[in-house]
Amino acid sequence: MNKSDVVDRMAKASNITKNAAEKALNEFINCVVDSAKSNDKLILVGFGSFSVSERKERNGRNPKTGEIIKIESKKVIKFKPGAKLETIFD
Repeated sequence: MNKSDVVDRMAKASNITKNAAEKALNEFINCVVDSAKSNDKLILVGFGSFSVSERKERNGRNPKTGEIIKIESKKVIKFKPGAKLETIFD
């Protein structure tokens, strides 16, 4: 499923235009990005939560040469599924 498929499904389920559904989906994506930029946690009860985590500096290995390289620390976005997603494969 891609973004266009999601927009189509949202439009049909909500009985709105595809344009309105795409605007809504884009705004949701903007909310996730904005909350990540400000280090806030975005929680959607039942679906899951998006949060920012700091990945520590560590050593890695260049696969071509085998040389040990230093991988710097960085911030990453993490998603933790909620109850509704946790149970779909049970």
